[in-house]
Amino acid sequence: MMKKIIFIVFVVPLLLFGQELADKEFYLIDSLNLALLTENDRAILDSSLTIYSLAKDDTAKIAALTFICDNLVNEVWSDYQFVQYQLIENALKKDLTDAEKSAVELVKGGALNNIGLFYEFQKGNSSKALEYYLKALKLFKKIKDLPGEAMLLNRVGTIYENQDNIEKGYEYYQKSLALYRSFDEQKEIANPLNNLGLYYKGKKDYTTALFYYKNSLEIDIKVNNRQGAATLYSNIGGIYVELGNYNKALISFIKGLTIFEEMGDQSGIALVLTHMGQINYYQKDYTSAWGNANAAYEIAKKNNYHKRLNTVSLLLSQVYEAQNKTVKALEMYKVYTATKDSMLNENTKSNAIRQQSKFEYDSQKVIDDAIHSKELAIQKVIIYATVFGLTLLAAFLIFVFYRLRLTRKQKEIIEIQKKNVEEAHIEVSEKNQEILDSITYAQRIQSAILPNKEFVNQYLKDSFILYKPKDIVAGDFYWMEASSKSTDSLSSTVSIDQKCILFAAADCTGHGVPGAMVSVVCNNALNRSVREYGLTDPGKILDMTREIVINEFSDKYNGKDTRDVYVKDGMDIALCSLSGNTLKYAGAHNPLWVIRDKELIITKADKQPIGNFRSLQPFTTHSFELKKDDVFYIFSDGYADQFGGENGKKFMTKSLKALVLSIQDKSMDVQMNLLNEAFENWKGKNEQVDDVCFIGVRI
Repeated sequence: MMKKIIFIVFVVPLLLFGQELADKEFYLIDSLNLALLTENDRAILDSSLTIYSLAKDDTAKIAALTFICDNLVNEVWSDYQFVQYQLIENALKKDLTDAEKSAVELVKGGALNNIGLFYEFQKGNSSKALEYYLKALKLFKKIKDLPGEAMLLNRVGTIYENQDNIEKGYEYYQKSLALYRSFDEQKEIANPLNNLGLYYKGKKDYTTALFYYKNSLEIDIKVNNRQGAATLYSNIGGIYVELGNYNKALISFIKGLTIFEEMGDQSGIALVLTHMGQINYYQKDYTSAWGNANAAYEIAKKNNYHKRLNTVSLLLSQVYEAQNKTVKALEMYKVYTATKDSMLNENTKSNAIRQQSKFEYDSQKVIDDAIHSKELAIQKVIIYATVFGLTLLAAFLIFVFYRLRLTRKQKEIIEIQKKNVEEAHIEVSEKNQEILDSITYAQRIQSAILPNKEFVNQYLKDSFILYKPKDIVAGDFYWMEASSKSTDSLSSTVSIDQKCILFAAADCTGHGVPGAMVSVVCNNALNRSVREYGLTDPGKILDMTREIVINEFSDKYNGKDTRDVYVKDGMDIALCSLSGNTLKYAGAHNPLWVIRDKELIITKADKQPIGNFRSLQPFTTHSFELKKDDVFYIFSDGYADQFGGENGKKFMTKSLKALVLSIQDKSMDVQMNLLNEAFENWKGKNEQVDDVCFIGVRI
C-alpha cells in the first residue's frame, strides 16, 4: 500500500508541474530503495537517472526508465515500472512519427509484461497478472513482434494452469511452441516444452511427458541453462519413477544433483536427495534411503524450506517404521504434521493477500479516477500536491529508517545461510566422491576378471573384441578359457594345438553396478563349470552354469532356501569352443553368425536364459567344420538395441546383418574400428542404452 501511495504522490506532480519537479520526485524514489541495491545496480541506476534528468522529450525518458526496468531485479524495479508505463501512455497521446510510435508501442508491450510479472510474483494476484499479460499479448500481435508474442503465450498458459484450467494452459503452450519454432528460437523454446511435459505428467501420459522433457533438456544443455537442465533431470527422474525404472531414475537424479551442487542450489539439492531416498525406500534399501533422506532433511531444516521439510519428514517416518524404529518414526511424523499445518496456514494467508490485493487495486482505481477528474482545477491540485509532498517527505524518512534496519537483519541471515550452504556443499561433494571412488574401484575389480589382450591373442590370433560398457562398470562381459581337448587333463603343459579354446560373449541382467555384481556370479559359474567339473562341451557347460547360478541366487534370496521362487537374475550368452577348425556353439538367447563365401549363416540360440525359467531344457550344442577365411561372430543385444539415427529408432538386427556382410572381407582390427564408428555415428547425441560386447574371429 505504501508504494501505491508513493506512486500517486509522484505521478500527479510529474504530469502537472513539469520536468523540474518530476526529476526531484524521481530521485526521491531512488533514495527510498537505495539500501536494496547492489553496487552494480547502483551504477546502473545512477547512469540511467542522469540520462533521465537530462532528457528533453518523453521517448528519451522512457528509454532511461526501460533500461532500469530491464536490469534491476529487486523491489526497486516495481517503483519504476508503473512510472514507465504512465510515461508511455502520455507519449502515445502526443503527435509522434510512425517510427517513434512503433518504438514506443514495443516498449509498452514490455512494460505491460513487467507489470504482469509484478502482480504474479510480488503480489500473488494471478487474475491481475493475466489482465496485463493479455494486454501485452494483444499489443505484440498488433506490432507483429513474434518473440514477445511467443513469450506471452507461454506465460498466459502458466496462469491458466495455476488456476486449474489445464486444458486452456495446454492450448497456449502449444501456440507458444509453434510460434517459437516458426522463427527457429532455440533458447526460449525450452520453456513451453517443459510446461507441456508437466501437462502430460498430470495426465499420466508419461511417455509423452518424457518426450517433451528430453527435448527441453537438450536445448537447455545447448544454451548452457544449468538451472533449467538440473530441473529437467529431476523432472525426467520423476517420470522414470512413475514408470518403475528406478535405475534410470537414479541416473537422472544424480545428474541433476551434480548441477545443483555446482550451483549451490540448496532447495534443488534437497529435492533431488528426497527423490533418491524415495527410490531407495521402494527398493527396500533402507540404509541408503535414510542417508539420502536425512541429508535432504538437514538442508531443508537449516534453510527453513517448509515444502521440502514436509515431504522428506514423511519419507523419514516411513523409513524408520520399516526399520522398526517406532520412536524415530513418530518423531518424524510429528514434523510432517507440523509442516503440513504450516503450509496450510501459508496457503490461507496467500489467498487473503490475493483478496486484499484486489481490494487495494479497486480502491486505487477509484482514487485515480477522482484525481483525474480534478486535473481541470489546477489551483486545487497545486494545494493537494504541496500537502502530498510534505506527506511524501515524512513517508520517505520513515521508510528509509525501516529499510536500513531490515537490510542489516537480512545481511546477517544471508551470512549464516552462506556458511551453512558451504558446509553442506563440502559434505555432499565428499560423499559423491566416495561413491565415485567405490564404483571406479569396482571397475578395476571387474577388469581383472576379463581375459587380458595377450591371452586372447595367444589363442585367437585373428580376432577382435569390441567392448563398450554403458556406465563405469557393466553387466556385459567376455570370457575365455583354454582347456585340454581331453576332459581328463587340464594340464598347462599341453600345447596350443592340443587345447580346446572356450570363449563367450555374455549379457547379465541389468547394467551399471547391479549388472556388474551379477556378472561376477556368472563369470565364476563359467569358470567352475570348466575348471571344477572339467566340461568342454558348450551345451553341457551352459547346463552346469545355469545350475550354479540358480543355486547362488536362490540359496541366498532373502536369507533362506527359495529354489521354487522365480528369480530373474541371470544372463544371456553365446558360448563357443574352437578346436582346430571344429567349432561348437551353444547359446541362451544370443545367436552365432558365420560368414562363408559372403553368405551369412545364422544359428539360433535356445530361447531360455542362464537363470531360473518356467520350463528348463538342456542347452543344444551345434557343431561346425569351418573352412579357411570363414568369419564368425557372437555378441550381446546392446549393439542392435541402440537408439539413434535421424528418427531416434533402434539400429535393429537387420541393419547389423548388412553391416557385417559389408565389412567381412576387411582385417579383424579394421572390422572392429568400422563397427565402433558405425555405432557412434548411429548413437549421435543419444544416451547409450545398454552395454555392448561383440566378438569376431577369422579362421
